Amino acid sequence: MNPQTLNVALAMGPGVASRIFSARHLESLPPGLRLLDSEPMEEFASPRSLGLLAETDILITGWNCATVNTAVLDSAPRLRHILHAGGTVKNHVDSACWTRGIQVSTAADANAIPVAEYTLAMILLANKRVLQVARTLHRTQAAVEPDGLFPDMGNYGKRVGIIGASKIGRHVIRLLKPFELEVVVADPFLTEADAQALGVASIELEELMETSDVVSLHAPSLPSTLNLVNAGLIDRLRTGSTFINTARGELVDQDALLARLERGELFAVLDVTTPWVLPADSGYYTNPNVLLTPHLAGSLGTELKRLAATAVAEAQRVSQGEPLRFPVQAADLAFTA
Repeated sequence: MNPQTLNVALAMGPGVASRIFSARHLESLPPGLRLLDSEPMEEFASPRSLGLLAETDILITGWNCATVNTAVLDSAPRLRHILHAGGTVKNHVDSACWTRGIQVSTAADANAIPVAEYTLAMILLANKRVLQVARTLHRTQAAVEPDGLFPDMGNYGKRVGIIGASKIGRHVIRLLKPFELEVVVADPFLTEADAQALGVASIELEELMETSDVVSLHAPSLPSTLNLVNAGLIDRLRTGSTFINTARGELVDQDALLARLERGELFAVLDVTTPWVLPADSGYYTNPNVLLTPHLAGSLGTELKRLAATAVAEAQRVSQGEPLRFPVQAADLAFTA
């Protein structure tokens, strides 16, 4: 074997590899990379896993990967890179990895793309009042005058408020650029220079809630962001506006939101809730002003292949001595999901 070739191993939960990686990804790694075993490690303690770890230079991880801690690192003396074919690494990469100098990468940016695409679609549909008009047509089964029902319908000149200039938030901003919309952002960490570079106005969260036609939530789920969109902020939402949540349900006071929805004052598109599956008697299921989807905005189906391609591309960069494109530092974990 070429002495420059780096050994690659997989580690993730049962059934994950077959969903994310195609045969092409696993069988045709770029030159300089050698896959030790196409079957991923589901734990790190068995004789097979210990044998693989001893030879591994690059570990490609996926959902439900076992924790890579000090004991695992002691069994993997050659390991220098952990490349995650998914979003957050908080659940499986121990702080010892950074202490040992392991370089970590994530496909969170790739996973952000379909969420942003979903959000774009929902923003445009919300301003056009497509879902409301369609429901009216189904209910009445008669002629409908859309702008008679919603004189303010349309995307031209509408204000879209983005809560959180996260990876997903920034992708949404990028996708909104071709449309004649006013985009504003509320994020305490967004500098004025960054806002100008993004082509948006940075405003306070209260103003964003009061003045936006559509509000889309893209903040990470952290102790500091729990109940971020509280009852007071929900009360500030303009009557007739639409609230979109593709982040996490725990960031929102769901009771306060439902109360305004039940008064017919708002519309909502919710891809996430707390709990993930609402109880059968939840008013969110029956409210006509709500579109519920079962956490489908993130990577699913063919979109999962983008996660694999991202991890493999990172491995190729490593083999060519290039820096990672999507590195994760230990300090990043305090500000990311």
